[in-house]
Amino acid sequence: MSGFRTLPDDRPLRLVQVGAGGMGRTWLRTIAAETGAELVGLVDLNLDTAHEALAEVGSEGVAVGTSVAEIARETGADAVIDVTVPVAHQAVNREALAAGLPVLCEKPAAPTIADALRQAATAAVHGELLMISQSRRYFAALDALRDEVATLGRLGSVVVEFYKAPRFGGFREEMEHVLLVDMAIHQFDAARAVIGSDPVAVYCEEHNPAWSWYDGAASAHAVFEFAGGERLVYTGSWCAPGEETAWNGRWRVSGERGTALWDGDATVTAHRPEAASETWTIAPGARQEIAGSLTEFLACLRSGETPSTAALPNVHSLAMVEAAVRSSETGARVRIPDVLASALAAAIAVEEDPSVRAELERWG
Repeated sequence: MSGFRTLPDDRPLRLVQVGAGGMGRTWLRTIAAETGAELVGLVDLNLDTAHEALAEVGSEGVAVGTSVAEIARETGADAVIDVTVPVAHQAVNREALAAGLPVLCEKPAAPTIADALRQAATAAVHGELLMISQSRRYFAALDALRDEVATLGRLGSVVVEFYKAPRFGGFREEMEHVLLVDMAIHQFDAARAVIGSDPVAVYCEEHNPAWSWYDGAASAHAVFEFAGGERLVYTGSWCAPGEETAWNGRWRVSGERGTALWDGDATVTAHRPEAASETWTIAPGARQEIAGSLTEFLACLRSGETPSTAALPNVHSLAMVEAAVRSSETGARVRIPDVLASALAAAIAVEEDPSVRAELERWG
């Protein structure tokens, strides 16, 4: 059980969403389809954008404004969904938490580990839930893979291949570490769930193929060591024309009793010594991706159970990204506890709220 405040289970929970852009509209549709929730407010700095988004998805009777705390008070909201850009998460989430509102926040929690830790500490101080929406944990086939992995005994390695060739245009094609920062956290976070522990070190190399349409490193290759000695081997590229993987990548898990494969879509295969291989086609779950994230958030608010992607443990997924970038930049193997320790020190140094700073110091 967790220390955050729980909410009633005898009615739909009243939600305020912050952010009405492209991803915001996807969330509006997801909330509309959730019987356990009701959208009562939409917050955006551009009120025209907010009204246009509501009209597009057919939502009526929703309060619109520029302040999450004001709209929450006006509507009697129970919780907040933060779909703003990562640099805005700190301000939005802390305002909501201080107003007594639990938050489900789009990934990543923040651009840096230090800012993610400050948000997690704010949630602890106010006794509210802050959950990060790692939407790619919510696939029925990934659940089936995890079930199979549980039968393999001790694990040796998890290999994830990710090869796509999207032409996004805009800011992504100008990012310095585009694959690691923009996409790899999905596979890194899912690997934590599959392995069942956290990483302790990483060695990573990045490069940009000669034909790449990205300014920064569009390909990356990383080896993570986990607490039990397991290895995650990640290899991927954003500019890999030809045979592409699924958006979840292609997975191979090797254990002492056999091997499990996942194509990143619907197919899971088990190979055992001296036994015929078995393959399952897994039907999509009723609530996958962000719908699954929303469902877990609402359920945890009612039960008090800690979600799988609560803000503080989710820092380890963000740390995998930051450590991989640091390894690529320095050419050295990076210890993840060192990355976390330096981030915590940085968080304490800049935190101005005495109660939040005291919570961070307690963690140290």
